[in-house]
Formats: sequence, structure tokens, C-alpha cells
Amino acid sequence: MTEYLSRLNEAQRAAVETIDGPLLVLAGAGTGKTRVLTTRFAHILLSGRASPGQVLAVTFTNKAAREMRERVAAILGRPVEGLWLGTFHALCARMLRRHAELVGLSSNFTILDQDDQLRLLKQIMEAARIDAKRFPPPALMGIIQRWKDRGLPPARISPADDTDFANGRARELYAAYQDRLRALNAADFGDLLLHITEILRNHEETLAQYHRMFRYILVDEYQDTNLVQYLWLRLLAQSHKNICCVGDDDQSIYSWRGAEVENILRFEKDFSGARIVRLEANYRSTAPILAAASALIAHNEGRLGKTLHPGNRDASGGQVEIISLWDSDEEARMISGRVESLRRSGDSLDDVAILVRSGSQMRAFEDRFFSLGIPYRVIGGLRFYERQEARDAIAYARILVQSADDLAFERIVNLPRRGVGEVAMRNMHKIARMRGISLTAAAATLVAEGKLKGKLRDSLSGLLRDFDRWRELLETDGHVVTMATLLEESGYIAMWQQDSSPDSPGRLDRLKELISALAEFETMTSFLDHVALVMENEENITDAKISLMTLHGAKGLEFSTVFLPCWEDGAFPNQRSLDESGVKGLEEERRLAYVGLTRARHHAIISYAARRRIYGNWQDTSPSRFIDELPESEITRSGSASLARDARLAAPAFTSAFPITATRPRLIDVPAEPAGAPTISIGTRIFHQKFGYGVVTAAEDNKLAIDFEKAGTKHILDRFVEKA
Repeated sequence: MTEYLSRLNEAQRAAVETIDGPLLVLAGAGTGKTRVLTTRFAHILLSGRASPGQVLAVTFTNKAAREMRERVAAILGRPVEGLWLGTFHALCARMLRRHAELVGLSSNFTILDQDDQLRLLKQIMEAARIDAKRFPPPALMGIIQRWKDRGLPPARISPADDTDFANGRARELYAAYQDRLRALNAADFGDLLLHITEILRNHEETLAQYHRMFRYILVDEYQDTNLVQYLWLRLLAQSHKNICCVGDDDQSIYSWRGAEVENILRFEKDFSGARIVRLEANYRSTAPILAAASALIAHNEGRLGKTLHPGNRDASGGQVEIISLWDSDEEARMISGRVESLRRSGDSLDDVAILVRSGSQMRAFEDRFFSLGIPYRVIGGLRFYERQEARDAIAYARILVQSADDLAFERIVNLPRRGVGEVAMRNMHKIARMRGISLTAAAATLVAEGKLKGKLRDSLSGLLRDFDRWRELLETDGHVVTMATLLEESGYIAMWQQDSSPDSPGRLDRLKELISALAEFETMTSFLDHVALVMENEENITDAKISLMTLHGAKGLEFSTVFLPCWEDGAFPNQRSLDESGVKGLEEERRLAYVGLTRARHHAIISYAARRRIYGNWQDTSPSRFIDELPESEITRSGSASLARDARLAAPAFTSAFPITATRPRLIDVPAEPAGAPTISIGTRIFHQKFGYGVVTAAEDNKLAIDFEKAGTKHILDRFVEKA
């Protein structure tokens, strides 16, 4: 017994040996949380206080559950059978199958996936004659899931909990959905926790059975629990109160999926006499990184409080770097250059990461790494151009330059919905095969020959006319303006603006970033060629790769070197989060910054730009307020700091969604280059690689109107021409 306890520091040992009564272990980043949790589990078994089946151990992921099982077995020196160890959903499903009849189900009930849930909700809404275009089923699914996360069955929905979805009929639809699930002998993932919590609330004998069964409860990542998980745990622990929750209030970053940081903050009130043990010795990061992270998070008021310090004797290292840059392009060049230097010096790219606040911010680095041949991986998500909204927009662009692109046409012809069903598509394919023409031409033929009726005819003919008009716009106004106009006028932007699923704001941001990407290419064709090459570029799986991920996806990971770009107000802290949640949102954003800093073992490099491309335009930005909260003694500053600080005074409000306008907004104008770019005056004779020789007839910033000898008048950015 002394051997496994001797590996622990004083605070860790106290957390392991405090067996009876409620215990909250506040485990800071890199302080050995998993070691404490698994050692405590093994200690309970080795000391004879409980058998394996009398300990309930709850994790958030299957990976964490497997790791805990393996570590406990390693300490015991043998495999352990009969454990109640797993995720919330797995454990609740196991319980629910024992008591399914108490909620009107059979023990062999089916667990539906998201696709099945959505299909069932659509049926419910159709039966209730709810317009699915006006009230999207995914939005209703999100509302129902939030109610289930809060432990609210239909009967417990109060007027204060209700919404105005479908003119106030959401609760009615929820009740019909639950009735239909019971009729199918099915449950969704939210039901697994909701049903068993209701059973424990309403059936005292069942609750007493579990009180007798579980003598000890262990909970990992307690700061990430939602309300129904919290209720389930409280019910199970209310008898013996031998519950140990391990977590870190400073790393509670998942409120958007229902997590309640208040659960961990009120632990002492929920369990009188609770003991709190703070794990503050960090075995991961250098002293300057820890000091900077601790000073930053100290600005949060909603926390229990702890201060990280190095647990290793030698935790010395360089200060946290703050690098200010003139623009976002320079930022991408700086980071890629630093990555190349690390690779040349022998550092493995597997130990380097770029952590961004939003997935849309990855695009600039992906493109840069592709150009330089730096292998990379996107963790926890798709690469930028693999995402649905990017592929849809690219399909529109492909038809714009090549109307015979049947695959692209088929992808977007009914996106957004234009009433083009399977029958219409079959007819188009039939005409295309018979006459040897493209699907676009086949659609035009069906319209011209009067073989389509009503709304379908009008919407399809309107789309074909739009494409003709957008192609003319491509010639006169260029590819950036055309693409932004197309996305607006086609209704594609409005489709995501009207979608109330949690993903839609991110999709809009990525579409905005795609417009910014277009501005870096001379033509639409060159952009499409680039995208095709990026999509085909797949490094050997054995190669070391730099990791790109969001700050949310980085939790629990660590790297030797961490780059933290895009630290500008509005981007980070995220303006949408501030608008929706105020001070609470700001504190969660600060916890995200804390998580980002504490992923780094040796080097943390924060960067921000004075100007960034937003929806294709250069927009002034101001440094993140979090930078001013870092202690000067622990950071070093470099770069164009004065420019970036001046930008703070002039920065306009950050906009996080596409504008809704009747006419084309100024935001989609061709972007200007940063100040200092060389200018070409009116009357200058120039040469262009594609259009040949011409004379500049008008100039505004870096946008030129050029009268070419053979190609007529074109509008081109000055960086794509040279003086003749």
C-alpha cells in the first residue's frame, strides 16, 4: 500500500486518503488529476472499504473510462471485474434497462441516433401541421435536448421554461415526441439520464436499492456536468454522502452544450461538511507560463480559487511571448516560419499545436502550410475545405466557371430548397443522357419546353437566370464581389441565418472566411485549383504533423510549443459570447484563454494583428483585453506593438454574422491591401500575365480599372500587375 501512495505529493495523498464524506478535489491543469482519481479508486478497494461493484465511477468519455480501468488494474496487479465504471450515458443506460418498465419501456428498448431523432421529430411536426421551413426540426431538437439536459420532462415544463417556437407549441410537440418514443420502445441519448433521474425521484425503493449498492461515488470532470447529471449524482449520494468529485472550475468551458460551472461552485452548499483539496503543483508547464495563466484567471470572480506553481524542481523557461503583427497574413507567415525553424532544429511537429478560438480561423494556416509543404492535422473536426458550407460554396463557384459541372449542380440545385425533388432530378438526368448535354442545360431545356410547372419552374428558371447574371458580374466586378453576392442572393446565407442549430453561427463565420480566402487569388479558377490541390494533399500517416484545433478541443492535451493566434477583441473574447451571456460569457472566454496557455509545456506564443480580413475586407482590430491582464513580469513583447495599440482606438465594432441587406452591401467590396502597399497611378502602362498590356484608367486604393489592348476593361488588384 505504501508503494503506490509514496508516488503522490502531499495534496494528492490527502485527496486519496480522505475516503469518507463528501470531497471536492480542485485539480488545476497538469496537477495529476487522473493519477489521484485512479489511485483513490484502487485505495478504496485495497483498504477493504468496498468491493468493485460497490464503487460508482463516472467519466465523460469512453477513453477516460478505459484509462481508469487500466490504471486501477495496474495498481492492483490484476484485472478488475464487476466495476460500475463508465460514462454518464453508459451507466444510465445500464440502470435504465433494469427499470425500463417504470417509464413505459421494455428492457430491450432501442437507443436512437441523431438522424433517427430528427426523422421522428419531422413526422411529429408534419402531423401537427407545423411549417418545417419556418420552424426547422433541428431547432426543435435543440430545444428538447436543452430541456432534457435540465432534467425537465414535458410535465415539468413551466411557462418560464417554455419558448415561442412554433407559436408556443414546443412543449406540446415535446410531449408528442416522448409519447411516440414510448410507442416505438425507444429512447434518445437525453432520455437515458432523464428517465433514470425521474425513476430515482419517484420510486423510493429503487433509489434505496442503489444507496445500498454504491458505497462510494467517484466523478471526473465535475465542472462539465449539466443539471440532469448533477441531479442524478445528488440523488445517488444523498444517503451516505461518500462522493468525491474531481474537477477544475477554471476549466469549465462547455456552457454551450449545457455544462453548469455553478455545480462545482456550490459543492460545499450541496454537501455540508465537504472537504476541499486543492491540487496546485503543476508537472507540465514552465514557471512563467503558470504565473501568466494564474494571473489571467484571477480576474474571474466566479471561481473557488487556486494558484498553480511548478511541481518540478526545474521548471525554468522563457517568458510567454506576445507578438503583435501588422495584419493576419503576416501572422500566418510568422507562425509558419517559426514552425519551419522548429522542424529544422529537430523538434517533432507532433509536439507543436496551433489553438484557435474559432474553426474559421484555421483556414489561413491550412493554406499556408499546404503552400510550404508543412504536414498538419485538424484535431476534433474537418479541415476547412471539407466542411459542408465550404463544399457547398465551392460547388456554386464551380458552376459559375464551368456550367457543365454536373456533380456541383446536383449538390446545390436544391440548396437552399427550391422544390427540386427526386422526380425532377430523374427527368433532368434522362434529358441529359438522351441529348448528351449537361444537367444545367437539361434544366434549361425542361424550363424552355414547359415540362416543369408552378413553383418548381419559377425557382429553377430563376436560378439559371441568376447564374447568367453572376457570370456577367464575375467579368465586371471580379470573383470576390461575385462570390459574396452569389451567396447572399442565392439564399444560401439566409438559410444558415434562419437555422437555429448551434452550428449555424460557425458556418456563417467560415463562409465569411472563405470570402477572405478568395481575395488572396487572382481569379476564381486559380482559387478552385488551389482548393482541389489542398483536398488531394494527404501526407503519409506516419509523418509528424502539427496539430490545428480549437481551444475547446484542446482541453486535456499538452504540447511542447503552443501558438495562440488571433487574440483580438471580438474574436477572443468572442463577441457573440459577450453579447449573449455578458459577464458570465466573458469569464468563460477567460477560462478558455487559461486552458490554451496551460496546454504548453515549454513555449507559449500569443499573437494578434492590427488588421484582419473579415468577409474579404481589411478591418482594423484591437488587441484582446486578456493580453493586458497578463503580468508584464512573465511576458515578452515584440512586433508592431505600436501599430496594434493605435488600432485599438480606431477599431470598429466586430461583426460576427453576414449582414441582411436588400442590395449588395459595402462589406463585399474587393479588399484593400494594408497601408504601405505600392500604388500604380492613372495613365500607367502595365502588363498582366493573362490579359497582356493595358493602361490604368481609374484607381482606388489598390483596385485598378485597366483598359487592356485585347481584353477590354477589367478590374484587377494592383498586386497582380506590373509596370510595363
